[in-house]
Amino acid sequence: MADLLIRDVPEDVVARLKEQAKENGRSLQKELLAIVEGATEMTIQEWLDATEERFEARRSWGLTGDTTQFIREDRDSR
Repeated sequence: MADLLIRDVPEDVVARLKEQAKENGRSLQKELLAIVEGATEMTIQEWLDATEERFEARRSWGLTGDTTQFIREDRDSR
């Protein structure tokens, strides 16, 4: 495993990170690792591609994001 070093981190940023780590029940080291892992899980393009794939699947099932028609039909049936 590699070590990383970040220089010249402003004190207010360090304080917020320490507070965040405390709230999450982690050490500062574990909190920083969680942040770095989360930031590198998926690129923006990978996320957009995955989102588009899910949207296309829903569309093929006949599901869309607009539920207005279903709500109107439900209201009119009462």
